[in-house]
Amino acid sequence: MADEVIKLQDLNKEDVPADLRAETYFDFDAHRFEHQVLLEQTDSVYAAILGIDEYATKWLADTIAKKRSAARAFNNKAPKPAHTIGNFEVLLEDGAVFEPARIIGSPKADVSYSIYVGKDARVIGTDIYLEKGNIYIGAETTVEPGVGIKGPVIVGGKTEIRQGAYLRGDCIIGNGCTIRGEIKNCVLMDKANFPHPSYLGDSLCGYMTHFGNQATTANLGIFAGLVETHKRKPLVIRCNGRAYDIGNPKMGICMGDFSQVGCSCVSDPGTFLKPYTITYSLARISKGFYGPNEILKNKPLEHGIIERSPYRPPP
Repeated sequence: MADEVIKLQDLNKEDVPADLRAETYFDFDAHRFEHQVLLEQTDSVYAAILGIDEYATKWLADTIAKKRSAARAFNNKAPKPAHTIGNFEVLLEDGAVFEPARIIGSPKADVSYSIYVGKDARVIGTDIYLEKGNIYIGAETTVEPGVGIKGPVIVGGKTEIRQGAYLRGDCIIGNGCTIRGEIKNCVLMDKANFPHPSYLGDSLCGYMTHFGNQATTANLGIFAGLVETHKRKPLVIRCNGRAYDIGNPKMGICMGDFSQVGCSCVSDPGTFLKPYTITYSLARISKGFYGPNEILKNKPLEHGIIERSPYRPPP
C-alpha cells in the first residue's frame, strides 16, 4: 500500500514538521533580516518561497511611495543617454550614479513601474526590465555592467551585483551580499555570497550562505521536465517517515545560516541544509534533509559508482 501523502498547505502551523519550519534554518535573533516577516508570517519554508512575489510586490510599492520625496524623478527617460522603451520611472537619491545600457518599461499606456536607486549606489551598463514590477537598489550598492534585472526585485545596501548576474524577478537580496549567477524567485539573506556562475531558483538562503564556482540548484526534477507544464505533479518530500506534497512541482534548496556548497555541486529539488552544513566539491546532493553541523563529502571510489539503468519514455 502506497504511503499517505499529506498536503503541506492543508496543515496548521503547529502540525508542520520542525524540519520544514523557518526557525530550524534561520536565527533572526542573532542575525536580523529586514524581510524576515516573510518567513515569520508563513507556516513553512516552502510557503515562504510561494509568497515571495506577493511580499516583494507590496514592499516595493509601499517603500517607493514612502521614499519618493527623497529622490529625483525621471519619467520615461534616464538622466543620461540610454536605450529606452515603454513606460517607466527612475527615482534617484543623492549621490546615486545611474547610467544603464537599456530600460525596458511597460508596453501598456496605463501601467508604469519604477526603479529606485539609493544614496551613493552605482548602476552602470545594466539592462533594466520594468515590464512586470518595481526594482529597489539599496544605498552604496554596486551593479556592474552586463547585469540584467527584471522586477520585482529588492536589493539591499552595500551589495555587489557582479557582471553577468541575471536577476529574473521575485528576488529579495539582503545587505552586504555578493551576486553573480542567475537567480529567480529566491530570498538571499544578509552577507549571502553567490559570487560565481551558478543558478539558484525557488530557494531560501540564510545568513552568510555560500555557493562555490559552478555550483547549482535543480528546481525541477529531470523527468518532470519531460512533462507538459500543466500536467506536472507537485514535489513530494519525505520527512520523519511521512510524505508531504508541497503543492508545486518546483523547489530548489533551503540553506540554513552559514551553510556552504562547494564548487561544481548540484542539489536535487527539495534539498534542505540546516545551519553549518558544508558540502565538498563535485557532490550531487540528493533530495532530503542534512545537518546541522555536518560535512557532506563526495567519495565515489570509496563508497560507490554511477549506476546505469534503462529508461522507458512515457506513452
